Amino acid sequence: MKTVYFVRHAKSNWDHPNLADHDRPLDTRGIHDAPRMAQRLRELGVSPAGLLTSSAKRARQTAQAFREAFGLPEAAVLTEAELYHAWPDTIEEHVQNLPAEWDTVLVFGHNPGYTDLANRLEHDSYIGNVPTCGIIGAEADVPNWTAFRLSAARRTVFLYPKQT
Repeated sequence: MKTVYFVRHAKSNWDHPNLADHDRPLDTRGIHDAPRMAQRLRELGVSPAGLLTSSAKRARQTAQAFREAFGLPEAAVLTEAELYHAWPDTIEEHVQNLPAEWDTVLVFGHNPGYTDLANRLEHDSYIGNVPTCGIIGAEADVPNWTAFRLSAARRTVFLYPKQT
């Protein structure tokens, strides 16, 4: 069994119009939400072996907050430039290349790809939008990551900061 949690980056700061999109940092709300959402995963008993993140600053900062919350070493974080605004097929390819020994992984990325991805999983309900710092959990009954397919994975959880 392989389990992946797709985490959309936390809320980013738009106060600097001349800053390249790739370089936008988290804003105050994002800095607050990321560790809180990591704690929600911890409360569910999630224990990731590693993290894979887009190279965008806001995604890396979100991944850093989760890494710290789970007490993972920096070496457990992989950064991939191709995940910046990636669509599901590209995200799936990178999941298929994860280290074999990692059974549970957190993958940090962006919309609109993550909303599309959430609805490609086997699911009971349509998701119109994965909000910032939203988390989509997926399980696949496969022996290794190379066999992972979004279309054959089951959506297990949909969490986001404004849930009550």
